[in-house]
Amino acid sequence: MTAETTERVGAPVRVLVADPGERDRRAAACVLEADGRFVISAEAADAAETVSAAIASRPDICLLEVTLPGGGLAAAWELTARLPEMRVVVLTGSEDERDLLEALEIGVSGYLLKTPLLEWLPNTLLDVHGGTFAMPRRLTSSVVQRFRTGEPRRRAVVGGGARLTSREWEVLDLIARGLSTRQVADQLTLSPTAVRVHIASVVRKLGVGGRAEAVRLFTRTGVPSAPTA
Repeated sequence: MTAETTERVGAPVRVLVADPGERDRRAAACVLEADGRFVISAEAADAAETVSAAIASRPDICLLEVTLPGGGLAAAWELTARLPEMRVVVLTGSEDERDLLEALEIGVSGYLLKTPLLEWLPNTLLDVHGGTFAMPRRLTSSVVQRFRTGEPRRRAVVGGGARLTSREWEVLDLIARGLSTRQVADQLTLSPTAVRVHIASVVRKLGVGGRAEAVRLFTRTGVPSAPTA
């Protein structure tokens, strides 16, 4: 459904707002409710509550803050996996490139920077609902620059066609070398939660029973330890 179709039939876009700060959560909810084209299906203050609320209320969009207790990006990954029809939009006060790239790898529908005033939020989320990816221009240029460096992004790991992101490849490669979750996190400058999210994604993509089986498959395919672009 396009944004024009939504406005024409008058169906409100249902939004779940997830933010650890009650004031910020209410500010975003109030801006959307005042617009008239949205209805707040639920609010949540941490990652577990966000996932539960999304499954229960089935919103069109989940607007979540990256610093949610329990892991905003971990919640985003679980939501995109369990509710693929719902669009997940990350809202953050940080321009940390690592968070941005992880969010893109997870498959979010938008990555927005918090501002003191949120007048832009309704139109932006309506565009997302219509299928447009939302991200500030200055962050877009950062992503483009990363790809221009020639850094490897995606590669096949098994003959069955499973595709891993470059970060997932790095995590699996280090685990295959015998590193623990904490050691992988330290080496890649990630949180242990982020590493576990990547491991879960690898397991799901490869269709295996767990990390040990994923490592065995990875090792058996003979993928070189130094990937090429």
